[in-house]
Amino acid sequence: MPAPVLYIPHGGGPLPLLDDPDHQALIHFLRIIPDRFERPEAIVVISAHWEFPVPAITASEAPGLLYDYGGFPPESYEIEYPAPGAPELARDIASVLAASGIPVQMDEQRGFDHGVFVPLKLMYPEADIPCLQISLLNHLNALGHIDMGRALSSLRKRNILVLGSGMSFHNLRALFMPELVSDEENLNFQKWLDETCTAVMSEDERKQQLVNWHEAPGGLACHPRPEHLLPLHVCYGMAGGNAERVFYDEIMGKPVSAFLWK
Repeated sequence: MPAPVLYIPHGGGPLPLLDDPDHQALIHFLRIIPDRFERPEAIVVISAHWEFPVPAITASEAPGLLYDYGGFPPESYEIEYPAPGAPELARDIASVLAASGIPVQMDEQRGFDHGVFVPLKLMYPEADIPCLQISLLNHLNALGHIDMGRALSSLRKRNILVLGSGMSFHNLRALFMPELVSDEENLNFQKWLDETCTAVMSEDERKQQLVNWHEAPGGLACHPRPEHLLPLHVCYGMAGGNAERVFYDEIMGKPVSAFLWK
């Protein structure tokens, strides 16, 4: 059975780990979603919070944490998630990408950002599964991320969970000024994304729709910058085919979705 590929919302900074009232649906989802698949031997995360000119891969044996947020309570900066790294898997991934003509950067210094440790602390609180993180490409081109995912598709032959960590709605200004994005724009984009990811259609059509996400109804309103959407493109590139929508609820007043390819 191919390894699962999962695109999730990771919420606002550390708020899911602070039992924030606006994140209760997400907290519940992240705690129960591991029941949907076999316990993985390793976890590979593509987070919205790391961009690099080429795919960069964490290669430390014991990555620390990056508290890459500000203005939260003191306990937010004392969160621990001491999951081991996966340097051997990192080298395997680098070889796979290089074989597809994609240059790679190994990073033995970088720790896990909150797009990694926040969801994983809810999904696998024991922190006993080796993890690594792969960066986005800083050109933020949708096709480039689909191609990167496709180059990594052989990972699905192994018992690895691939996690795309972002948000299907990410307009920070609109979270504080809701009038900037209408409910109609938000709902239209979530509907478009659901149909694009889950409907039965040709893969050429699905790929073109995802490449041209900015032309979707409400696309640019929901994603003025696409870094929180692009982990989904990597997931699709790895898995291909149609996904199952496994989460649809509000986070901080905005409907967002999660998708699983099995």
